[in-house]
Amino acid sequence: MTDQPPRWRSLLFVPAHVERFVSGAHERGADGVILDLEDAVPATEKAAARASLGQSVAQVSQGGAATMVRVNHGIRALAPDLEAAVIPGVAALVLPKAESDAWVREVAAAVAELEQERGLQPGSIRFVLQIETPAALPHLPAIAAAHPRVAALTLGPEDFCAALGAAPEPDALLGPNLAVLAAARAADVLPLGFVGSIAAYGEPEAFRATVRQARRLGFCGAMAVHPAQVAILNEGFTPTNEEIDWAQRVLAGDTEARAAGRGAFRLDGRMVDAPVVRRAAELLARATPGS
Repeated sequence: MTDQPPRWRSLLFVPAHVERFVSGAHERGADGVILDLEDAVPATEKAAARASLGQSVAQVSQGGAATMVRVNHGIRALAPDLEAAVIPGVAALVLPKAESDAWVREVAAAVAELEQERGLQPGSIRFVLQIETPAALPHLPAIAAAHPRVAALTLGPEDFCAALGAAPEPDALLGPNLAVLAAARAADVLPLGFVGSIAAYGEPEAFRATVRQARRLGFCGAMAVHPAQVAILNEGFTPTNEEIDWAQRVLAGDTEARAAGRGAFRLDGRMVDAPVVRRAAELLARATPGS
């Protein structure tokens, strides 16, 4: 298990029971593909979706994307989901409706048992946690830091707003998104998300502006429900050449300043000190996406 947060810009949901979507998912350009066993799969199709996971994981992995499985939250469905999903080739489980650190640790213990039984590397399967209920908000720091398997934290905007009784619009989503962002950063896990509805994929320019805002706020990637969102996420969460050049000059200037015994220096008419250097270092680290 790595201590470093992954560098996922785009995670594309694919219904695990729809073969034509699964077979083409590796061509969509996403950093990760989530085989969904939860909301996208009717109850009558869940058993078949589980049974085909081994083949689906192999198909999705062809293009090098991190392969993930979103499991169900309820115990009766979660147990067979874990039995089916803890297999070679799965990089992470997406856990919906995370409300407590105790629940995350309980799932982690079950996954550890399955890894051991199946000869998988201990800790190889990580967690992406979805915050989808107001009940989770007071516990966000504990949830984000619940277990070393936790790789990323995100708000589920549609479910969260449904639980809140609100429309999935920026006014209702800004506050909880910022809370999730802060908790993820405090726990040193990947903050995923944007301030808007994940279902609004029909207006690419509006979505592009939403992604730009998310990056300015501090998010590093997001989930997608439609292939058309993937390229916009990849572009929006990738540093530009100009940003990379700025970051490289910041780090070079910092090296020179330290050699001269100074903790701050001037660059492009602005003062640069430790927080700016830290931001530049993270930007360069994110210039190469991957796990």
